Amino acid sequence: DKQHLDRQKNILRLFKYVNQPSYYNDHIEIAKTYNIEDHLDQYSKPEVVKHFLHYYHHDILPRDHIFSVFHEAHLKQAIALFRVFYYAKNYETLYKTAVWARNHVNQGLFLYSFSVAVLHHPATYGVVLPPIYEVYPYYFYNSEVVHKAQEYKQQYDRQQEGQNGYTIKANYSGYYVNVHPEQALSYYTEDVGINAYYYYYNLYRPFWIDDKEVYINTVNRGEEHYYFYQQFLARYYLERLSNGQGEVKVYDYVRPLETGYIPFLVYPNGLAFPQRPNWVDFAKDYYYGQTHSFKYHYGDIYQLVQDYERRIRDTIDFGYVKTHDGKVINLFEEEGFNILGNIIEANPDSPNSRYYGYLQVFVRRVLGYARQPLNKYQIAPSVLEHFETSLRDPVFYQFYKRLVLYFQKYKNYLPHYTYDNLFFSGVKVEDVQVDRLVTYFENVDADISNVAYVNKQEYDTDAFHVRVRQQRLNHKPFTYKIKVVSEKPVEAVVRVFIGPKYDEYGRHIDINENRLNFVEFDTFRHNLQAGQNVIERNSRDIYFSDDYVSYKQLYLHVKGAINGGEEFKVYGSDVQYTYPNRYLLPKGKRGGQTYQFYVIVSPYKVNAHYQQRYQVQQHQQQQHHQQYHQYHGQVQEQVHTYYYPVVGLGVQHVDSYPLGYPFDRQINQRVFYVPNAHFQDVIIYHRHVNEINASNQPQEYEPSQYYSDNQHYGYHEHYHHHQH
Repeated sequence: DKQHLDRQKNILRLFKYVNQPSYYNDHIEIAKTYNIEDHLDQYSKPEVVKHFLHYYHHDILPRDHIFSVFHEAHLKQAIALFRVFYYAKNYETLYKTAVWARNHVNQGLFLYSFSVAVLHHPATYGVVLPPIYEVYPYYFYNSEVVHKAQEYKQQYDRQQEGQNGYTIKANYSGYYVNVHPEQALSYYTEDVGINAYYYYYNLYRPFWIDDKEVYINTVNRGEEHYYFYQQFLARYYLERLSNGQGEVKVYDYVRPLETGYIPFLVYPNGLAFPQRPNWVDFAKDYYYGQTHSFKYHYGDIYQLVQDYERRIRDTIDFGYVKTHDGKVINLFEEEGFNILGNIIEANPDSPNSRYYGYLQVFVRRVLGYARQPLNKYQIAPSVLEHFETSLRDPVFYQFYKRLVLYFQKYKNYLPHYTYDNLFFSGVKVEDVQVDRLVTYFENVDADISNVAYVNKQEYDTDAFHVRVRQQRLNHKPFTYKIKVVSEKPVEAVVRVFIGPKYDEYGRHIDINENRLNFVEFDTFRHNLQAGQNVIERNSRDIYFSDDYVSYKQLYLHVKGAINGGEEFKVYGSDVQYTYPNRYLLPKGKRGGQTYQFYVIVSPYKVNAHYQQRYQVQQHQQQQHHQQYHQYHGQVQEQVHTYYYPVVGLGVQHVDSYPLGYPFDRQINQRVFYVPNAHFQDVIIYHRHVNEINASNQPQEYEPSQYYSDNQHYGYHEHYHHHQH
């Protein structure tokens, strides 16, 4: 599809050196001559263009200022710009609008709004975005890396033959300063793949987007919001155990916050990210001197977040919701949990967003400890106020644990699953066999040339390259086999979880205390035959994503396909909103660490409610595909045979069981252990990468030692093509 390839190439060009004006000749011409106000007839809703132009002419975030989607004024402008992109009638209008915006509006504002538009506009369906950590490296690599890259740019001699760039060995923030033991996990919380995944998740599913207006792949939006964060916390806990740490702590607004954080990040304009010391007293910093003048809600957010949380707790205990127009909804009917999720996410499906508020927006402002801005455009947001950087701060996990506990407060009012709820008549899981599980750290490169500023000649020749080399966790591929006996042929659903067995002190964890620590990493339908069944799955079969293809490789693949030298293929595993496969397993320990697999085989079933929601979702998806074909002038449905799962950790909606079943409710241990389920102990070993394919004597490499192993931070190499 040459048309699609051209679009992929052109969109990639828009992300090149995004912090400076584009030097492409066609971009320069379009930016000078195209005026969206003169082409209102090219947008299916001209009023959205007029709405954005009101911002543009009177009150818009200036270029080179810091953009944050968690600041109200910025978000309104981002939504307005997104709607201009989204309602472009055809690709040509979308592209010209993007080129115009690329050169005229704030860089961060453009990057966010256009990225959301690319993922949702029918004309760009299937277009792959470049890795955000290469497009905007400032939010993913420490300031030392940025400084060193810019220093190399000053030293760069484009006349030197054979030079193919520089390589910087990068550390995580835990190498420099450990203000708190939590920072020992910085190899995980600051991993560029995990942080990029969280960013893309929020591009595919923006909290502000109305799924009645814009298609998103969702069945129960509120429930999926809960399950995403519950599973994210569970995965984080598994990693904590590998580092000798236990439960995620829970803070209190009226007591000082123990956990500090120093991000070691710098904004493109040179401003450092705010840091939070240990034992911050929020009451002193936010309660006194409240003002509503030019700080637009920020003066009283300390009180607001407590009000919002109290209202959510009260609503769960009362068991009903009052909508914005005074109607009453029973929270414990079939849709109740999904409604609660919509309330907490504060998405457009929330029945009363004015009363329940935007809790997650304001909490990030309080906990991040960024000081009150002088006005809405002179801001210095904390890491919690960007999706790209949120996961770096240990307090992120403490806050979302609070939210998960609110959801569980609701679930605790529901009855336990009975034996009949769990039992699958005639089916027994006899055994689960798992390969030896081994993890290791390996060097991974990323191109961060976008942190440099180049002239037109350097822009055109694309000669300067600087890479970051960083240690990232991975695991050896593994296979597991599930042995199932069935009395008759039957359609089933298999769920596979990994969870801890012992806490940080080596004590066995009670299943009720442990149930929310299990990560569901594989779910699939399977037709059981009568008699013995052996279900074999490989870690590569699991719907987690591989490493993102670099911007440079992506661009070269597209050019090669356009020139006819190769094919450019998009696979389902290329989607950017599923969890990185390399972090499927927690690190484990040198001498091995015991975890457990849990497998449950259940009858495949869908209830009428789920079937109705699923059919609506499928209809929306079909309409979206039809729009795509209209834009592309095609009728070949095979273009879209690859499957996009529900956004999140990769778990697919395959039936009408609640997400997280059977761990989502309190467990009655007298009925929980059914024959169609099985616990299997597994041991995860951590090794040095050299040991994977060699028999040399190993050394212990705990995270702190890994950092010291990379202490030559300014080290660089000149690379030649044959060395790749």
